[in-house]
Amino acid sequence: MKLLFLEPFYGGSHRDFADGLCRHSRHVIDLRTMPERFWKWRMRGAALHFIRRISDPGAYDAMICPALMSLADFRMLCRGRCPPAIVYFHENQLTYPVAPGESRDLHFAFTDITTALAADRALFNSRTHLTDFFHHVPELLNRMPDFRPSWVVDQIRAKSGVCYPGCRFPADPPDSHALQTAGQDPPLVIWNHRWEFDKQPEMFFAALEQVAQTGVDFEVAVLGRAYEKTPWVFAAARSRLGGRIRQFGHVEDKGRYLQWLARGTVVVSTAIQENFGISVVEAARFGCLPLVPNRLVYPEIIPADLHRLCLYDSFEGLVEKLGDMLCRPRAYDDQRRALAAHMRRYSWEHRIGEFDREFEELAAGSRG
Repeated sequence: MKLLFLEPFYGGSHRDFADGLCRHSRHVIDLRTMPERFWKWRMRGAALHFIRRISDPGAYDAMICPALMSLADFRMLCRGRCPPAIVYFHENQLTYPVAPGESRDLHFAFTDITTALAADRALFNSRTHLTDFFHHVPELLNRMPDFRPSWVVDQIRAKSGVCYPGCRFPADPPDSHALQTAGQDPPLVIWNHRWEFDKQPEMFFAALEQVAQTGVDFEVAVLGRAYEKTPWVFAAARSRLGGRIRQFGHVEDKGRYLQWLARGTVVVSTAIQENFGISVVEAARFGCLPLVPNRLVYPEIIPADLHRLCLYDSFEGLVEKLGDMLCRPRAYDDQRRALAAHMRRYSWEHRIGEFDREFEELAAGSRG
């Protein structure tokens, strides 16, 4: 089939998802993109940009776009020539944490609702995300002073599903990658998330400092991408941690990035927002033991028999578990192997079949 992919925010996890889907699908995908900036303007204006650059939308068998675009606007502008559409929810504006000093703009949250209504199929990147979305939709509708369209909840739910994204690692990397540095001395802590407030870096660096005060020897690789408004704590932590830091900053080359993961002992998340957790999945696939909050999507992607080891409930729990993992890294080799094997299911080689089936069923339904 010939598919259309509209991506108005081509960067980070959105870019990884788009590139992975196009590279692995058995169908021909025409990817159209806009740079990853001005997300609010993208959400409201991307449809007007794309509609003038696609000569015949009806020539495609199906299309896909993220929720960060008004699909309702695009379909209206197509005037009946729009192919059946999937909207993919990487995140949503009903639940995404609001940056300090800002307030939630409910118009963007409502755009998520109209985009889901305009789609033929709404896919979420985790069961946790889908559940959270439908928990908050009624809350938003109830804020309307009158004429509340409560019917939209059931209509969107009836066409919604979960489809985990693929990750940028081979389904079967060499065994040496998974545990090549199990005995590394000193152990290496990985932090590979966006340098933004919703990843709560203050908590991560505070935990490292408390562990360091106990005399535990360790090193740190602070990876992930920085943006214009980088939290102040990164510069302060770089000064305080000093010689413990082995890498400080984004690693653009994918091969080098995976080498850092393969050298890691523990990957830590302190996020207050995470709908899937690609960075944790990648690190665990290459042998890092994940230490993550007992909330968000993490209980969904970490096997249940490892919840007690890998999930923490408080800052004190994070410090205690991190200290033990760094003191006795070899004690957890079996768990690291089990997690590395578990995470292979999220490679694109394993995930692409479900996406292709979604496209095929969507196109067949429109023809029928």
